[in-house]
Amino acid sequence: MIISEALRQGTRLIKSSGSDEARLEAELLLMHALKTDRVHLYERLREEMPVRAGGYYRRLLDRRLAHEPTPYIVGHKEFFGLEFEVTRSALIPRPETETLVELAIGFSRDRYATGRCTIADVGAGSGVIAVALACELPNARVIATDVSKRALALARRNAARHGVAARIEFVEGDTLLPIEGRAEIIATNLPYVMTEDWLAAPPEIREREPRRALDGGADGLRYIRRLLRQAPEKLAGNGALFAEIGDRQGEIARSLAGECFPAAEVEVRPDLAGRDRVLCVYA
Repeated sequence: MIISEALRQGTRLIKSSGSDEARLEAELLLMHALKTDRVHLYERLREEMPVRAGGYYRRLLDRRLAHEPTPYIVGHKEFFGLEFEVTRSALIPRPETETLVELAIGFSRDRYATGRCTIADVGAGSGVIAVALACELPNARVIATDVSKRALALARRNAARHGVAARIEFVEGDTLLPIEGRAEIIATNLPYVMTEDWLAAPPEIREREPRRALDGGADGLRYIRRLLRQAPEKLAGNGALFAEIGDRQGEIARSLAGECFPAAEVEVRPDLAGRDRVLCVYA
């Protein structure tokens, strides 16, 4: 079998499992099996599939067909133009979260000419928000918190991978409680999936990703409420809070933020698909 046929077969099998990105996933698994990148993969499409790599590719496909997410299989995921290690210790990064990162970067650059500010990434998980912000804002001090030791270890590895480990403080603890002093920017992707939606989620999510990183309770806002109640004591004057939310939570999230920050400007910004995605509080 030539490599192009292996790619076609993999795409067909993954598509049959319900994936909307079957071709991309088949490419990632094939690149992993061949230990190559996309450019060299396409240069080799007419070559015969090596026997050992072919067997490994088949085993990778079997894992995917058993509902294991491709990023966990290959061990990495791209986010904000950066490659991150991913494990089952943390949520797989989603492109929607890039909207939150862009808003935080834009606010920092507009508000702080020197770029010197403190940013708190609450519920850091694999560290994608903290690392992306540290890479883009070299004068910022970043604090990353999480309740999971394993997630923080993963975040530290990702920070080291991108050369920003010395500029990120990793702190174990719940929401904003472990942070001393105030931060000019709070950026967070806390669990916000409603429990009923989590229970109805595909097995790739429900059975494979950590529930504690997704399930936000009956209305999905359990942890965001907690964060908003703590935030007035932790957000600096003229600072901003950016929290990722679900696309049906905009109105109630805006109302909750208004209760906690009655004098602040509060808005909900959409993601690239036009869905409500980021709660923004400008103190």
